[in-house]
Amino acid sequence: MSDDDLERSLGLYPTLMISIGAMIGSGIFVLPAIGFAEAGPSVILAYLLAALVVLPAALSKAELGTAMPESGGDYIYIERALGPLAGTVAGIGAWFSLTFKSAFALVGLGAYLLVLTPLGATQITLVGLGLAVLIVVLNISGTELTGEAQAVVVTIVLVGLFAYVANAAWLATTGAEAADPSRLSGIADSEPGIVFTAAALVFVSYAGVTKIASVAEEVKHPDKNLPRGILGSLGVMAVVYLGVIGSIVVLNPPAVLTTGGAHGASLTPMADGANALFGGFGVPIVSALAIIALISMANAGVLSSSRFPLAMSRDNLLPDSLGVIDSRFKTPRNSILLTGSVLLLLIAFVPVITLAEMASAFIIFVLSVINLALIAFREANLETYDPAFRAPGYPVIQVVGTVAGFGMIVRLGLLPIVGAAGITVGGALIYFLYGRQRTDSTSALGTILEGRRTDPQDVAPTEGD
Repeated sequence: MSDDDLERSLGLYPTLMISIGAMIGSGIFVLPAIGFAEAGPSVILAYLLAALVVLPAALSKAELGTAMPESGGDYIYIERALGPLAGTVAGIGAWFSLTFKSAFALVGLGAYLLVLTPLGATQITLVGLGLAVLIVVLNISGTELTGEAQAVVVTIVLVGLFAYVANAAWLATTGAEAADPSRLSGIADSEPGIVFTAAALVFVSYAGVTKIASVAEEVKHPDKNLPRGILGSLGVMAVVYLGVIGSIVVLNPPAVLTTGGAHGASLTPMADGANALFGGFGVPIVSALAIIALISMANAGVLSSSRFPLAMSRDNLLPDSLGVIDSRFKTPRNSILLTGSVLLLLIAFVPVITLAEMASAFIIFVLSVINLALIAFREANLETYDPAFRAPGYPVIQVVGTVAGFGMIVRLGLLPIVGAAGITVGGALIYFLYGRQRTDSTSALGTILEGRRTDPQDVAPTEGD
């Protein structure tokens, strides 16, 4: 292994836990009430619809990951498929989105801290900053250590979530006053457009499912473990989300979920109505689980997002210093420090909820473009493109996923679209001012276009033919 190589230290289980950890966070502990305020009990269908929309991108990344098991994920695939300009925009956007999502997790856990402690706003911010520093140190100390810690934490949270759902179901079947199954009766009453809008709002809940690909260079046996990790984590989390969201609806009167500080909704939907769970200790137990899960989500976000500057540096689209691998820990130290520095600034100074909403549109955009990247590779028919896993249903599934993704962006409203446009412009400027003169890479799309320009059928016959 050279000094520029990362160590393949992640087996299947920690790989699954990194992906699941990136999804067990705001999608369960913060967003359900926001989705409920939009669609009522139909928020359950919204989570299911979001999973179906992300499935084509998951399949596409499972294939692309086995063909290119390198750090960088979205950036690598889009740059190799559509060119360095598209790759730079996607890489900056994916890094931006995941970093803001991590900051949102560390700020969002403040609402659950308030349930357990009498801390003030300044003290909660300091807690978030301290946790961010701890996460950065953990990531620099080694991917294997990070993966092992992630596996332990996510396992604990998953056990807690299954217990939460089982306890709520038991209360509902025994006729306990605390759980009212009739609150699910309007699950199919919302108009399709409203469900689609709610699905767009909660779509980021599944964004972590494809983040395994960004650390593909550190996964053992990527031909097998990448597809299993991506698709397995999506299946597990779809079941978990449906069970947890259904339990939240059963345990809480609508007025409780639609009262709070974000979009007119509660920021602690799992703690609301949890008094009857776990022998009367539901609120502190659920709040503790939320805090652990949101820390895990932030950790997975830093682990994944820090690989984008690393990959872009290797392609000369960002400074060489971001490609430095720590000789002792075999981790991208400078890339992690850059990500951590931005994370600290966001926690300290930026209204993260609003910016997280803006970034969510770009997450959907990137996942939609991933489907186009797969189409470009398939149609280019490159000899070097030899994935161990082939996405089924090509190209119908990829086209449907792309169209549905762009449809969701429109449903998010003007502000998230403006935010995504801003990220796009910023990424393009970085490419034209820095990367353009330093790279001459050829993309799959370029190969397709070049092939059409030199098609023998288009060449005029020579004299004597």
